[in-house]
Amino acid sequence: MDVKKKMDLFYKNPVVSWHEHVNGIMGDRGTEGDRLDTQHCDEQMKIVDMFGIDKIVVSKPIPADKHASPEKCMRANDLVYEATQRYPGRIYGMAFVNPGYCDAMRKEIDRCVKELDFVGVKLYHQYFMDDPAQYALVEKCIELDVPILMHCAHLMDPITRMRQPRCSDGVHMANIARRYPGATFIMGHIGGGGDWQWAIKAIADCPNVYADIGGSIHDRPLIEESVSYLGADRLLFATDGMWASSISKILDADISEADKKTILKGEAFMRFLERAGK
Repeated sequence: MDVKKKMDLFYKNPVVSWHEHVNGIMGDRGTEGDRLDTQHCDEQMKIVDMFGIDKIVVSKPIPADKHASPEKCMRANDLVYEATQRYPGRIYGMAFVNPGYCDAMRKEIDRCVKELDFVGVKLYHQYFMDDPAQYALVEKCIELDVPILMHCAHLMDPITRMRQPRCSDGVHMANIARRYPGATFIMGHIGGGGDWQWAIKAIADCPNVYADIGGSIHDRPLIEESVSYLGADRLLFATDGMWASSISKILDADISEADKKTILKGEAFMRFLERAGK
């Protein structure tokens, strides 16, 4: 089957990417992210249209700053909001927050979900996912019924571990999921580096932990083994900016077409998108 024919899977079915990002540019205050990089946003949507992707969920994390102040988080989230308003009904936002600022974090999640119609929360490696500092955040997300997407990898490379000393992996996700079975978690980009087989096994018995397939890793059994351990209904399509590899993972995966459609649509997560704007 040629590539054009294979791409009918995307063109003829609902497709949502649950892990994308937007860029910011230097504004009058001299801080990167003061305003939306509209050129990048528009180019991103051209790619989305070319590949038949209906909706994307974006965030603007601050990975390089372990302190990520509330002010920086608000600026990042305002930038995401600009993107959602530039493409309403196509781009949806996730709030980036630092759980270490507990009161500010609660207020910012409230603002983003209730006022800006964001559909979830995105976390990076300021804290491990099962750190007690996360408990108030998880409880706020349960209260608002929004998912938590955590940057994850079971890192094997010592240099990367040194750069991301608090990078969560499947065990951290499983620990917090068992503590809060009423919460909804996404283990970010299982194709984004590290030992993905170890990661999916760690969360296999945690039904409230989903995984997105984003990232550049294109190991042949990644999709097949993930479906085997988790089921297609616990996998979400995403690219994390790695469009070609993430799309080809699905196109060439040795799973049923029904399972491919389930992953692309993210049926279990549709309610979050449908609620936005109501």
